[in-house]
Amino acid sequence: MTVQLVWFKKDLRTIDHRPLAAAARAGLVLCVHVLEPEQLRAEDADERHWGFLRRSLMQLDARLRRLGTRLVLLQGDLPGVFAWLHSKCGLARIWCHEETGNFLSYQRDRRVRAWCRANAIPIEEVPQSGVVRRLASRDGWSAIWRARMREPIVEEPQSIRCGAAEFPGELCGQSVVPQELQPDAYWREGVDGVSGELPGFQEGGCDAGERYLQTFLELRGADYRRAMSSPVTGEQGCSRLSPYLAFGNLSIRQVVQRSRARLLQVREDLRGGVSVDESWTQSLASFESRLSWHCHFMQKLEDEPQLEFRNVNRAFDGLRENEFREEWFRAWQDGQTGYPMVDACMRALRSTGWINFRMRAMVMSFAAYHLWLHWRRPALHLARMFTDYEPGIHYSQCQMQSGVTGINTIRIYSPAKQARDQDPSGLFIRRWVPELDGVPDEFLAEPHRMSVFQQSLFGCRIGRDYPVPLVEHESAYRLARDRIFAAVSTSAARQAAAAVYERHGSRRRPLTDGNR
Repeated sequence: MTVQLVWFKKDLRTIDHRPLAAAARAGLVLCVHVLEPEQLRAEDADERHWGFLRRSLMQLDARLRRLGTRLVLLQGDLPGVFAWLHSKCGLARIWCHEETGNFLSYQRDRRVRAWCRANAIPIEEVPQSGVVRRLASRDGWSAIWRARMREPIVEEPQSIRCGAAEFPGELCGQSVVPQELQPDAYWREGVDGVSGELPGFQEGGCDAGERYLQTFLELRGADYRRAMSSPVTGEQGCSRLSPYLAFGNLSIRQVVQRSRARLLQVREDLRGGVSVDESWTQSLASFESRLSWHCHFMQKLEDEPQLEFRNVNRAFDGLRENEFREEWFRAWQDGQTGYPMVDACMRALRSTGWINFRMRAMVMSFAAYHLWLHWRRPALHLARMFTDYEPGIHYSQCQMQSGVTGINTIRIYSPAKQARDQDPSGLFIRRWVPELDGVPDEFLAEPHRMSVFQQSLFGCRIGRDYPVPLVEHESAYRLARDRIFAAVSTSAARQAAAAVYERHGSRRRPLTDGNR
């Protein structure tokens, strides 16, 4: 017996899944997801990721069962798991999608390809987004992205001949599988029916992704362009599709094409005199531009995997590394900085796994500029907190918001201004920083400016009920501005920036407000 192995990585769906469709045409199919111990223990991993993944695997298994097969869940190092499978049933070919993940997944993919070559097993790695392997130049990348987004959606196979059914005994959870390759009960129960949900977090899986997409395109997205900047309106006004793209519950091509179809419908309705909110046109156009930015940032990591660890512009090496203050870092992590908008965001993120893009930029900017922390450890903390953690976007953005790319605008956010602009009534701050509940709106952005009498009157003593600010904004801002602009202005930084732009820079207009 030989089987076509479909290796599900971060592409946990059955629609627009070219490897699955091709394998189904080729013969018996074995669908496998491998839980990798090094990823489970990785410094960027968190329970929220595994809860979302568990739910996604459960729904993927249910969909595959309707098609006549099932999802085999194994755990172990790769390519060792594949070597064991090959010894038992013979692998005719491995089918999978390309993945632009963290450095561990990059190294794993290289090991798997080397093992396939050594064992004369063909491996087909298929693109699933606008990210281009071995891209020679950024020139023309946008045209490639547009062409890929126009490709037809690959339909779900009508049926799949199950390779697992031909295997002597069940592959998962039976004695035929060595104990070290069997997922523990935590994972088996998740696939067998336990939801794997975490209270307050988005639910994983294709079904939930489809619901978020439908409600965004039909109801929630009309005010997207205006709503996305505020944590108050962004909770509903943003698409909230990022985790479903990160785990591959939806392909980005599906989202792009559905968005374009909705835009065409809106335009036809407007021409036909149908009552439609005209803001849909700008919102949908803005949304698609961010889908393009999604792949643009991932392309950076594909082209330079080391940017997960080091400054993309090496002229900034040494700028912050030797001035890291542990107590400030811990206060920032815990939402105890004394700046309510920063603290509300960090607490909301811990409890829900999501904040909108502008707030993500603000908390990273605060860590990098006000606290002068090197970006790497704050980036790892945020990676663990974001349910939608996408390494390619994440590390590029963290470096960008820290000012170490040399090709992006230096943006130092004022937490007080963001509070006044994006949460003028204090709904978000009071929700996540309840110790400020009695503080009037006029002091909510900077409660430390209240007099001692006002603190007593409003029931919030600074230094007792709520922290004294770690730093004073104006002086921290000036110092950070002077230091970063001095670093940017050096000839070494300018020369390195030219090389960074040639390798990673957008050939369109510069990014102004993020990629989400």
